[in-house]
Amino acid sequence: MLELRFIRDNIDLVKEKIKMRGITNSRIDEFVDIDRNRREQLSEVEGLRNRRKIVSQEIAELKKNKENADDLILEMRKVSDRIKELDASLAAIEEDLQSIVMEIPNLCHDSTPPGNDDSDNVEIRTWGNPTQFSFQPKAHGELGEADGTLDFKRAAKISGARFALLKGFASRLERALINFMLDLHTQKHGYTEVLPPFLVNTETMTATGQLPKFEEDLFKTSVSERDLWLIPTAEVPVTNIHRNETIAPDDLPIKYCAYTPCFRSEAGSYGRDTKGLIRQHQFDKVELVKFTTPETSDEELEMLLADAEEVLQLLELPYRVVVLCTGDLGFSATKTYDIEVWMPSQNTYREISSCSNFLDFQARRGGIRYRPKGEKKSALVHTLNGSGLAVGRTLAAIYENFQQEDGTITLPEVLKPYFERRF
Repeated sequence: MLELRFIRDNIDLVKEKIKMRGITNSRIDEFVDIDRNRREQLSEVEGLRNRRKIVSQEIAELKKNKENADDLILEMRKVSDRIKELDASLAAIEEDLQSIVMEIPNLCHDSTPPGNDDSDNVEIRTWGNPTQFSFQPKAHGELGEADGTLDFKRAAKISGARFALLKGFASRLERALINFMLDLHTQKHGYTEVLPPFLVNTETMTATGQLPKFEEDLFKTSVSERDLWLIPTAEVPVTNIHRNETIAPDDLPIKYCAYTPCFRSEAGSYGRDTKGLIRQHQFDKVELVKFTTPETSDEELEMLLADAEEVLQLLELPYRVVVLCTGDLGFSATKTYDIEVWMPSQNTYREISSCSNFLDFQARRGGIRYRPKGEKKSALVHTLNGSGLAVGRTLAAIYENFQQEDGTITLPEVLKPYFERRF
């Protein structure tokens, strides 16, 4: 979240940045009025407390001299009643103000291009050429159903729509991709692998920005009056590893990678990508998370993007990189690159990774700090994350780009060692 004082002192900038995101129902105008009322009441209550302190000394002096203090005592009772009234009012105002602050998105980076939606995203580069076939390529879902490796009907019987049952080759390929991605990021890119909980509490969801804004997109469980949420991405538990901690400056940057299943209700997305593995309620992902200093976060974003890109390069999958426009930017992000992999059956690129810089937006919510060398006060870290990659979508891309005319699927060279191991 943004700092309250920053919003107050830069209200025109905040309004403009919100407008650039295409948000029309913001409560930012309410913030101005409520904050003004808050400061007026604070001034009044501070004046009353100061008056009570002075008069209390006068009353004590009068009583000491055995003089009448009834009028002053009566006045102080009224002052105390007014202070209680103002304290209650201020508590309600603070709660309302905080709810508004929690709804204000991060400020988009100055380098983020203006735009309304994903059609205004800007292509940065492409890698590889779109795969060409001497036959009509099939969609991954059709290929998987034909050879029995992707079973959507039985998954629907088990759980409902937007679930997949992987069998045989598909199951093995999913496992190979997870291991390949983790090996690459830990052994070459220097990330520390972690395996976090898949169920998290409300404070954890709030720290990374999923709550309160995106509650309808989440799966929630309640056991013994304890609310727990299924994670929508490993970003949530991994970023919270250092919640309410002060990190030693020599430990930065910290780089974590994690494989987790992810769970999303996809509220409001019905009718889109209903076939195949592109938009599922449950899917696997390898996530990259960084904690760094403000001075290096821009550079770390570029390196994070390169780490995610290398996965696709080694898998020989054509892709492009786009920078998201202001209207397509995520709530907590200041700048985001999307990597989009080529999907032959759709004759287009589809998102397979998002790499974002959040500046101190998440760190302020989560109380994640570090102590700069030579400074007495601690400061907020910057957090970043990116998919490295979404495993199900990578599997879908391999099915489509490595399909043969007879419907079989060949393997990228880099994955063959994961299939050749024998016991």
